[in-house]
Amino acid sequence: MRWPTGWRQRTAVMGVINITPDSFSDGGRFLQRDRAVAEAAFQLQQGADVLDLGAQSTKPGAEEVGAEEELKRLLPPLREIRSRFPEALISVDTFLAPVAEAALAAGADWVNDVSGGRRDSAMLHLVASAACPVVLMHSRGNSRTMDQLTDYDDVVQQVRRGLLERTEEALAAGIPTTAIIWDPGLGFAKTHEQNLALLKGLEQLTQDGFPLLIGPSRKRFIGAVLDEPRPRARIWGTAAVACRCAQAGAAVLRVHDVGPIRQTLSMAAALW
Repeated sequence: MRWPTGWRQRTAVMGVINITPDSFSDGGRFLQRDRAVAEAAFQLQQGADVLDLGAQSTKPGAEEVGAEEELKRLLPPLREIRSRFPEALISVDTFLAPVAEAALAAGADWVNDVSGGRRDSAMLHLVASAACPVVLMHSRGNSRTMDQLTDYDDVVQQVRRGLLERTEEALAAGIPTTAIIWDPGLGFAKTHEQNLALLKGLEQLTQDGFPLLIGPSRKRFIGAVLDEPRPRARIWGTAAVACRCAQAGAAVLRVHDVGPIRQTLSMAAALW
């Protein structure tokens, strides 16, 4: 298994590369192979520890395109990035086992499943057979239904229980404990207030010992707090969240703006 340099000693940075026409903040920018590869080069130069490539938008209301289209978008840039940057650590953002399988064969190192293995029953067994790290994210429903599934009595503890349930499924499929990363799923079936509650309660999610990946970058709850409708203008709100994640000992921060957030985390590490 491959891990970032200094794994668990500092908060690593995962750079987002959306190979889609409809992602919420950068849809279409990296749909062309050359642009995706150039962005990978830029993010690595800016200090990305992991590159997260996704070819299926998971924003609220997104249309699911299916494995064939997802692979058509994903594989050309993935293969070129792997060829040009053989030492890069690459994650594939997908909830479909056929996509994950093809991506791993093409050189991906991690699987980042926003459904935590819910959406495709073959996913956890595939990850087990591949012996690769997997990000299990807490979510409910799908892109079209998740905004209606935000009923929690205690969002932090219910997210924790949900992650423990997905972990039990992963262990039963043969995935070792050491390969599992947790993601509380900011913005996935959570209101703005619930996202803030999760960030305030991160220590309750780190107590079980699993590395925690947080994906706050440019999200709607930051826009709600800042009254900022433009996703790409939410960098300073994202930076504030990055400081909180570093304080709580998060293992990975998944972001669009790699350079500024890497600097933010370096400064936060000096403070905490």
